[in-house]
Amino acid sequence: MKEVSENKIGTGKGIKNQETKDQWPEVEKVFTAFVEREGYRKTPERYLILKEIYESGGHFDVDELHMRIRQKGKKISRATLYNTLELLMACRLVLRHQFEEGATQYEPAYGNRQHHHAVCVKCGKIIEFCDPRVGDLDKALEEVFNFRVTHRSLVVYGECDSH
Repeated sequence: MKEVSENKIGTGKGIKNQETKDQWPEVEKVFTAFVEREGYRKTPERYLILKEIYESGGHFDVDELHMRIRQKGKKISRATLYNTLELLMACRLVLRHQFEEGATQYEPAYGNRQHHHAVCVKCGKIIEFCDPRVGDLDKALEEVFNFRVTHRSLVVYGECDSH
């Protein structure tokens, strides 16, 4: 994702494929440690799903992921996809987003900087952005309400320049 200066909004198309591909060795180690620690089986299907997510990068829904895997000549049930996604969220390798009136979207999360989303209500395009000023809101909440922010999710809805 594009770095942002102190006073400007940074935009990007999300996590770049090469960035997530380069993370694969470390992601594989994190997942293996998680399944061993929690007593889950290390199945080839789970690793295939994880690798596909990190090779492709960016946001996806279950249908897209299922189609990509099938296009590579592999067969995995939707139940296996959903169950594996739950494991990947539990070990913080995948994030789930429920954008307004749309399918649930997921994205790779390992090493992912805090970012937010702008969603086009016309075409569904998702734009990721970072803005350090959002951190000012965290500080204000703590000062005014004695409320410590542990994490946040900001989604802004509007129309992209395609409309």
